[in-house]
Order: sequence, then structure tokens, then C-alpha cells
Amino acid sequence: MFPHLSSVRNGSACGEKGADFPDACREGVGAALISFGFDGVDGILGIGPVDLTEGTTSSGGEVPTVLDTAFAAGSIDANIIGVSFEPTTVESVTNGELTFGGVDDSKFTGDIAYVPITSTSPASDYVGIDQSITYGSAGTTILASTAGITDTGTTLVLLASDALATYQQITGAVEDNNTGLLKLTADQFANLESLFFHIGDSTYEFTPNAQIWPRALNTAIGGDADSIYLVTADLGSDSGEGFDFIDGYTFLERFYYVYDVANAQVGFATTSFTSATTN
Repeated sequence: MFPHLSSVRNGSACGEKGADFPDACREGVGAALISFGFDGVDGILGIGPVDLTEGTTSSGGEVPTVLDTAFAAGSIDANIIGVSFEPTTVESVTNGELTFGGVDDSKFTGDIAYVPITSTSPASDYVGIDQSITYGSAGTTILASTAGITDTGTTLVLLASDALATYQQITGAVEDNNTGLLKLTADQFANLESLFFHIGDSTYEFTPNAQIWPRALNTAIGGDADSIYLVTADLGSDSGEGFDFIDGYTFLERFYYVYDVANAQVGFATTSFTSATTN
């Protein structure tokens, strides 16, 4: 799923939003006999590895993804997708963009740094990467180098239970019963330091502002309007399982994201919103 997605671009024939799509972009339509958990959602556009489609239809086997199909048909120049999100404080604002077949240079700053899809299972079955996470100027380890996944369809940043416990202890956050999120006092937020995501040879700073849920949207998640909630939550298992984190939507709001299917790699770049104080 792609929250706050307003436009879809591509490098070739499939056209801008609202354009007439050629036949090459309409090669498959699926009908679900049973579905659940989709209230308020019009559908899902799967852009992950094609292996994940195995056995998802009554005929069995794999189903080419929309990227694979468009590339095979010559509708896009490369089997790659660029993803841009922006933080927002208004629920109705749609400001995301997908670029099929390339990247949008206007959406990021500096260079895109690529890392290979992790070889560690089960993260390797998804758009998985290796990373470590440290906290603050002291460089306190929150999560040692390990494998996890990037996912546009996960709202929060999910950490292995032991990593989240370390983060919670350092920040002093407590769990809020109404939202299920960790909660800070104003004084604790004033002392909050950045998280640093170490991916390949690059380090990405996840600022204190990036770590909190947009306060203007607190009531949308059942929270108190004046409270401060964190966007990090529990993955549900301790580290060492080969799937120890999910860098979800709230992380990707701050960094441009590229899934290069053909070269089995993932790219990240900073944006004008990386250090924004939107929240």
C-alpha cells in the first residue's frame, strides 16, 4: 500500500496519471474470491520480488509483477522503481510519487547510494537489506548489523524486541495503552537524539523530529492531541532471526528509495525533508 500517493510517473509508455494506458500496461487483471483486512483500501500494488507471488492464484506458480510486465513489454526502459514520500501533518494531503522505470532527480539531494539485497534468509525473500542502528552522539548500539526489510506498506519503523527495549530504556519512553505506541514527555522529547541507520557505506540520520508521529494527526490514531508518540514499534521477536527490522513508511518519508529489480539492489538518498521539522 502507498499512503499519501498522489501521482505515478514512468520513463516511457504507461503515461502520467489520468493518461490513456496502452495495452502493454493492462496485461493482467486478478480477481480475489476471499479478502480481509482491506477496509478503506481500494487495492494493493505489489512491487516486491516476483517470488512472493508464488501460489497466490488458483493456477499456481508465479505471476509477473507490474514492473516485470511493463519492462518485458518495453513500456519502461529499466526494471526499477523510485519511491518518494514526504512527511505531512494533514491526513487528506497526498504527496507521494512512484516513478516506474527510473528515478525522479527532483525528489532527492546528493547521490543515490545502492546496497545489494541481503543474502540472509528470510529477509532475502523480500526487499531486504543489511543495516545497523545507533543512537545519539555517543553511538550507542540499538541494533547490531543484521538483516531486515524495507517496506512501503508498513507504516512504522519496526525493531526487534530486544533492540526496541534498548531504545525505550535510553529514551525513557513508555507504552501508551490507547495507541500501542511509545510515548514521550515534552522534556524527554527535548532531550531526544537522532537515530543513525548504517546501510552499506552510508549513514542516514533519523532526526528526533522524524522519530515522532505527526502531532496534528494524534487523534487519527486514537491518541491524545497534546501527547508525543514515537514511530518505532515492536517487530515481535528478538534479533538474530534473519528478519530483525522493517524500515517502513515513516522512515521512507525522510529518504528517497529505489528498488532496482534487475540488479537486485536497493538505493537511498537524502531529500529536502530528511531534516525537516514537519512533525
